[in-house]
Amino acid sequence: MPSTRSESEFSFPAVYRIRSGSDFDCVYAEKQRAGDDVLLIFGRANQLGISRIGLSVSKKHGNSVQRNRRKRLLREAFRLSRKQIPLGFDFVLIPRVIETPTLKCYRSSLIRLTKKIARRQSAQTKKAE
Repeated sequence: MPSTRSESEFSFPAVYRIRSGSDFDCVYAEKQRAGDDVLLIFGRANQLGISRIGLSVSKKHGNSVQRNRRKRLLREAFRLSRKQIPLGFDFVLIPRVIETPTLKCYRSSLIRLTKKIARRQSAQTKKAE
């Protein structure tokens, strides 16, 4: 059955993931963060032309099944919202401990907070010039 949308539009290849510890450390060292009741996001501009995410889900969220579910929801929220998220950033997503996380709440929070970090970063860059 042919689909009307291209497969690459909804794929989530490895280039969109932050995996190395040094990349996580660089994002944390930038000290650009934004948060709400659902997510805490650290961000840093990169020179790649794409935005990437790294996930940090602590044991406060429950056993491995519950933590992995939150990771799947966060990856899906990023995948579906990629067009609304600013380009050229690395983001580390840390979910807050909430009772029942939903894809909808993660998506709305992710879009809003990533745009907030991008605005701060651009203001900081203009200030430095």
